[in-house]
Amino acid sequence: MSVLAIPSKRRRGSSFSTIKQLNRKGPYIGLITVYSPEEEAFFRTGAFKPDAKHPFVDLSGSKYDVEGRRYRVGKINGKKVVFVRCGVGMTNAAAATQQMLDLFDVTGIVHFGISGNLNDSMSIGDVTIAKQFAHTGLWNWLNPNGTMDPADVAYLEVGSYNVPEGDGVNLLGQIGYSTEQLFSVSREPNTAVSLWWMEVSQQWLQLARSLEGMELERCVNSSLCLPEKPKLVVGLNGATSNIFLDNAAYRDFLFQTFEVSSSDMESSAVVMTCLSNRIPVIAIRGMSDLAGGQSGENAMDTYGSLAALNTAKAVLKFISKLPGYNSR
Repeated sequence: MSVLAIPSKRRRGSSFSTIKQLNRKGPYIGLITVYSPEEEAFFRTGAFKPDAKHPFVDLSGSKYDVEGRRYRVGKINGKKVVFVRCGVGMTNAAAATQQMLDLFDVTGIVHFGISGNLNDSMSIGDVTIAKQFAHTGLWNWLNPNGTMDPADVAYLEVGSYNVPEGDGVNLLGQIGYSTEQLFSVSREPNTAVSLWWMEVSQQWLQLARSLEGMELERCVNSSLCLPEKPKLVVGLNGATSNIFLDNAAYRDFLFQTFEVSSSDMESSAVVMTCLSNRIPVIAIRGMSDLAGGQSGENAMDTYGSLAALNTAKAVLKFISKLPGYNSR
């Protein structure tokens, strides 16, 4: 029995009828990106060929009269795909992922976008396909006079960053990093597993390793190029939280404490949702800036489009490697 997280009145509408027709052609690869520049870079490649009869499905309307998400349906090199732009942040990412899984015959999800770089061995323009993600925004902000929770994974001593060093007591105290609770369809109801790392699909990760060494773009335009040729790296760690990270001290803390190389605001939510539904998932992220590594304007404003393009190229290459999903 299938249970959809959508009100029945909406399911009876024309959109649901269209989705039923499209699902007869499935299964599909689900593609989820975050915001407009990533979406634009993806479609500028010209690889996406929309379905001739139903190129998209709009799930719109609410009591606030806001626009809903547009799911684009088509093919990439003969592989059947459903694409959606989820919106910024973990709530949007989880909601869009679950909605896609509820509505469409999707048997695996490729999530992609740009990210901040936390690793000095990586550079702007590089692409990372992480083996696992941590939700580094799930905190216990501790009372300065309280005791540490032994269940926390790590602690950030805010007072350690006082300037000048050791000048008095910092009343912000400590932050304890908590684990996620994974509820899965494979377990007993209301029974969760605590976990810190959320792993992508190992079979897909192994397939992604064949992308290392692929050609990536070095130049934003004819007059703006990176000093070195970008690379694609598979198997690092990623961090996700509802924080746009542009602080060098916090960047160093995350890298040294958790050995995470990228920071974004959606990936762990997509991965967690897929784990809960036992759906294969992988996340591909292009480095747009060194978090906190510049003064003034963030490098994302300059190199974000290049990072998005390199990410899109990696996504297309990965899709070409996936078995199945061909036209019939």
